[in-house]
Amino acid sequence: MMQLESQALELDILSPTKTTIMVIGGAEDKVHGKEILQTFFYRAGGVNGKIAIIPSASREPAVQGDKYRNVFIGMGAVNIKIFDIRERYQGEDPIWLEYLEDCTGVFMTGGDQLRLCSLLAETSLMDNIRSKALEGKIALAGTSAGAAVMGYHMIAGGGSGSSPNRSLVDMTNGLAILPDLIVDQHFHNRNRMARLLSAIATHPDKVGIGIDEDTCALFEGENQIQVMGKGTVTIIDPVEMSYTNATKVGVESPLSLSNLRVNILCHGDGYDLYSHTMKPGLSETITPLDS
Repeated sequence: MMQLESQALELDILSPTKTTIMVIGGAEDKVHGKEILQTFFYRAGGVNGKIAIIPSASREPAVQGDKYRNVFIGMGAVNIKIFDIRERYQGEDPIWLEYLEDCTGVFMTGGDQLRLCSLLAETSLMDNIRSKALEGKIALAGTSAGAAVMGYHMIAGGGSGSSPNRSLVDMTNGLAILPDLIVDQHFHNRNRMARLLSAIATHPDKVGIGIDEDTCALFEGENQIQVMGKGTVTIIDPVEMSYTNATKVGVESPLSLSNLRVNILCHGDGYDLYSHTMKPGLSETITPLDS
């Protein structure tokens, strides 16, 4: 626990910020240090928090909801409600909106991102969650499928391991919580670089974020990303992209992309989406490439 608190202080995860939106690559540690889940717990108010768990992406929402409830109870949470929403009309139920009034944290579990969006997109519940998260009134976290839905454009599925091509990725609309991003999860673990590149080729006005398992991109303040966890966050930034053949070739033809910025970030590193620059962790030393 002392090591966890030290890491938390190093990343400044205990101090309040304008926003706390945690995009988690999936398979986060639920047993040992639980660093990412602890961070959400602290940001959501700790033992004084009021947490909502949304397991709607899962085919077994009751099982998923109980799993995370037990994790947060083990951390000291006493006020937790599972939003077991299985039909779209339930997103308009006043019981959820009433609980959300003084809620301090919302956690969206993994499963199927298409299922999650079909149930929650354009509901009063999701509109309320989005506005509260962006106003800094709640901490919002999503893992795996719960991370994939964060952008306006969402990766609904696709392949891995191939060279970039438009048939490699299926796109649809997400929940537009972080509308300028396209998120992919289980990233290096499932070899998904090519499909994220394919998504960016067809949406060059967005920034691609690929998040490894047990790794989190923490969005806070104005356009700031901070990385925590055991893996890496890959940022594909097309701000200076000078060419792609995406509109000129068939859906199964290889894609060319020129002058992309690709940044690989690990625990403690940051990225400024406004200036398009990486901010290495304070404890890290930059080694010149020609040394």
